[in-house]
Amino acid sequence: MDSSATYKVKGMHCASCAGIIEKTLKKTDGVNSAEVNYGTETAKISFDAAKIHPQQISKKIEPLGYSFILSQDHSMHAGVDQSKREKMMEVAGMRTKVLSIMPLAAISIVIMTWEIVAQLGALPAIPYFWSEFFHHLMPLMATYALFVVGKPYLLGVYRFLRYGKANMDTLIGIGTSAAYLYSFIVNAFEDALKPFINTAHVYYDVTIVVIAFISLGKYLEARSKIKTGDAIEKLLNLQEKIAVVVRDGKEIAIPVEQVVHGDVIVVKPAGRIPVDGTVTEGSSYVDEAVVTGEPMPVKKSVGDFVISGTMNTSGAFMFKATKVGAETMLARIIKMVEEAQGSKAPIQALADKISSIFVPTVLAVAFATLAFWLIIGTRYLGFSQALSSGLVSFVGVLVIACPCALGLATPTAIIVGVGKGAKEGILIKDAAILEKLHKVDTVVVDKTGTITKGNPELISIRNLSKKSDDELVAILASLEKKSEHPIANAIVKYSENKRLSLRPVENFEAIKGQGLRGMIDGHEYYAGNVKLMTSLGRTFDTAALERETREGKTPVMLASKDALLGVFFVADAIKPEAKEAISRLHKLGITVVMLTGDDHNTAKYIAEQVGIDEVVAGVLPEGKLEKIKTLQSGGHVVAMAGDGVNDAPALAQADVGIAMATGTDVAIESAGVTLLHGDISKLVKAIKLSKITMRGIKQNLFWAFIYNIIGIPLAAGLFYPIFGWLLNPAFAGLAMAFSSVSVVGNSLRLKTKSL
Repeated sequence: MDSSATYKVKGMHCASCAGIIEKTLKKTDGVNSAEVNYGTETAKISFDAAKIHPQQISKKIEPLGYSFILSQDHSMHAGVDQSKREKMMEVAGMRTKVLSIMPLAAISIVIMTWEIVAQLGALPAIPYFWSEFFHHLMPLMATYALFVVGKPYLLGVYRFLRYGKANMDTLIGIGTSAAYLYSFIVNAFEDALKPFINTAHVYYDVTIVVIAFISLGKYLEARSKIKTGDAIEKLLNLQEKIAVVVRDGKEIAIPVEQVVHGDVIVVKPAGRIPVDGTVTEGSSYVDEAVVTGEPMPVKKSVGDFVISGTMNTSGAFMFKATKVGAETMLARIIKMVEEAQGSKAPIQALADKISSIFVPTVLAVAFATLAFWLIIGTRYLGFSQALSSGLVSFVGVLVIACPCALGLATPTAIIVGVGKGAKEGILIKDAAILEKLHKVDTVVVDKTGTITKGNPELISIRNLSKKSDDELVAILASLEKKSEHPIANAIVKYSENKRLSLRPVENFEAIKGQGLRGMIDGHEYYAGNVKLMTSLGRTFDTAALERETREGKTPVMLASKDALLGVFFVADAIKPEAKEAISRLHKLGITVVMLTGDDHNTAKYIAEQVGIDEVVAGVLPEGKLEKIKTLQSGGHVVAMAGDGVNDAPALAQADVGIAMATGTDVAIESAGVTLLHGDISKLVKAIKLSKITMRGIKQNLFWAFIYNIIGIPLAAGLFYPIFGWLLNPAFAGLAMAFSSVSVVGNSLRLKTKSL
């Protein structure tokens, strides 16, 4: 039986680690596929549960220094999950080690700097007493640095020798161990070696400072990476821990995981909604911003849907639980965001390929550098100087070579981008979709539910009487309250929003195919269509009525026994944000096409109102599909925004399918991008988010590549014959440490960008 799961991985220190784990997992019998992400420190695996279980898979990578965190469950209500707690404990341990070694590094740097400046004649030489003191202190400091703080790097060397698997820890371990062993041998056999090499030069300071700077860099990187996952933690913390349910006529507080379908739950003012459900009693305004990104609280009354994690602002109400645990929208959003953050964008493929061969290549370059110095350098500089310079270059190459920045470039930006989208009510299915979205040059939209609200509304009144508009609406709504027609519902809803008092209707009669009749306050009224008014002998402006009808408006006419009182126009109203959204898409250089099954006149009128470039009306779902194929064959990258139901074929065909979802939609995973609350302005934000994220990824990759392209030749001493430049390994360690921090910092900067 095939199963798939995503697990947090302990022990990952660099991009090469991800490659080692992925290769090992793929070779494991019973594992069908594996995708390891260094940015999120996760492994997404598909395996045959009949052959192997996760504990056995984890044991396959344990000898290499890695393991799965198996006991985690994001679908429940843990707040901060176990993997996050373990990561925070790991970071706390790293902080302790950094604090212990930084004073030693400071002493080493002072001594190193003093010696360099003294050689230039700017300072006197270190006094003999202090020189001897530090001569004996430095080996002790270096021993602590290498064998206590640098223990992970020594383990990297051990695993390389035993299993043949090398990662960044291996490079640091070999480099710092070489500097330490050379210095130790020189100290131990100083007299014997004096005729051959300059025994005054030892490199304990290199071991101390390199390990200190790299440990500091890894600590800052780990701390910053925790911040990239803030979006998931905030979503997890939205989940209420306790629910007040009504059982056997009593209100009792229970853990939210014990809530079952059908439970009636009480929500009090300022309380958070624990699960999804439908309001059964009372009403209130609910702040849904944390889930949908909408700033204004939404009124909820009997029959309305409420979402777990949202906040009740004022009144109390009761609702029936319809979705609990992993079924809730919040749980599904968390799962979707986690999966998107853990997925890989196609742009990452090159970085992964380079990272997989990076460490063996660097090892080869480092040993070739040392050999070159010893063979060629000895001829021009003498053996002692060549050995000293060769060792410095050997250690420098191993230390400065850093695939970490390369490995972090894409995933950290994806984590921040997807998280930022979730806060705005923009749910992105995976990293590939986020990458593809920035290339979109044509957006295809459905009319109903995308440009328009998808529900008929009373949008204008032509008053032909001496009564006020509100009086006419109250009379019409009193009649329409007796009808179940969608147009009648629109009129009644309008009256409710205006808080108009409806009146009792007597002698009510539905006139089939024409309208309604009834007595209100002793007066006879008629409400209906043109046919009814014609049969009553009422006169009206036919041309004006036809103009309104061509614009997609449905007229409802109200008449008394003696005269026509007014004409009410009901239509599927344009969303207030639609025009601005289309304008912003145009500013991004994107063409907007509207596909609709409605008649051409209505579609053309709405398109003109909001500024849409092209209209294709009267099409069935198959027609929408063909139009998208035509656009794609013309070289366009197409995003399709629709309601996800009758638009399903077109959404699937588009390069990026965008579902305009409301809070009650069940299929938030149905498209590549889901816009909660059905707000088209979020479509613009989604495209901008993609462009900002991809720009951040490209910046990260550029600096990661440039850093290694310049750093490795500099450390190897390539510029020494020309300029006399030779990079001190201590500075290489500092540069290596902060390259990763700068990449993560640049990704975190995306949080501040405005959409």
